[in-house]
Amino acid sequence: MADVTVLGAGAAGLAVAAQLKGRGVDSVVLERGPGVATSWRGRYDRLRLHTVRGLSGLPGMPIPRAYGRWVRRDDLVRYLEAYAERFGLDVRTGTAIERVKPGDGRWSLQLADGTEHTTGTLIVATGYLHTPVVPQWPGLPTWTGQLIHSAEYRNAQPFQGRNVLVVGPGNSGAEIATDLAEGGASSVSLAIRTPPHIVRRSTAGWPAQMNGLLLGNVLPEPLFNAIAATMAKVEVPNLSPYGLQRPTDGLKTRLRTQRYVPLQDVGIVRDVMAGRVKPVAAVESFTPSSVQLADGSSVEPDVVVAATGYGTGLRELFDDPSLFDETGVPLVHGGAAARPGLYFMGYDVTLGGMLRQLAIESRRVAKAVHRP
Repeated sequence: MADVTVLGAGAAGLAVAAQLKGRGVDSVVLERGPGVATSWRGRYDRLRLHTVRGLSGLPGMPIPRAYGRWVRRDDLVRYLEAYAERFGLDVRTGTAIERVKPGDGRWSLQLADGTEHTTGTLIVATGYLHTPVVPQWPGLPTWTGQLIHSAEYRNAQPFQGRNVLVVGPGNSGAEIATDLAEGGASSVSLAIRTPPHIVRRSTAGWPAQMNGLLLGNVLPEPLFNAIAATMAKVEVPNLSPYGLQRPTDGLKTRLRTQRYVPLQDVGIVRDVMAGRVKPVAAVESFTPSSVQLADGSSVEPDVVVAATGYGTGLRELFDDPSLFDETGVPLVHGGAAARPGLYFMGYDVTLGGMLRQLAIESRRVAKAVHRP
């Protein structure tokens, strides 16, 4: 019977467990997958961090310099494995949680194997990229083509010579579209409902992450929006002639209202201009042989890759809906207790980078849990 339990052995869960241990508080980390960093292991092969190595390490252990400036997926997994080993964290894998309920001053976790785990303090660090979401488009059940979520995509090899429609111009969707174009797909279309804010990952060696850190938390929203729009016009070619319009809303406004981070260009601008990736209108519905788009046109792909985001999966775990907003994100997270003995971390989206934010929150939560 553990006094402190952490859900999730990703970067957030490992960081807070290490911070607790440094304060003399042992914890058990429960992980549904077969090892630490389960969600990272499942990402596509070419994935690299969009944040620089020096600002992406967890507390107490920097990412090795040998991993380069933009850390590969597999190297990040190795780093997180080494992090758990270095701090001697008690990680119990293959432990899926079905329900979480309060009772008698403790939290009761119902496990998928039928057993129960109770804890005095529960820290939920499963993240907001937890459960793949595919919209229930009209006519989808009748479509005869192949549909996968971006979480299932690994590389372009299975799609060589096939016509592919990628839905969603976020970082995953854009990079998957580029991977398909480079990897031999017959054609690649990218369905866009809301034009993305595109930034260069770095300019003259200066990473976009630093702009977010230096300006994002300092400048008022209207001024930041104006500066970001001007920088985009200088750094990114006008893609309107190719079917990709510039956004009309401000970057910081979209971050605040939609938990949105900009699309970092690692090839999509080049591929759109070269015609290797064709922007098209948003998906409206499906027929047995085609996908109908919002502008009245249609496409006939062999495969649809839905880069349509994730849900937190937390509403399915907890009986109390007042803990969460309409998207399933905890209303209180990142340091303060949502309920006595209940903390959520890893749900804040910032321009300074996810891993850096997790490191900050791990210190806050550990301090709050250990507070005399």
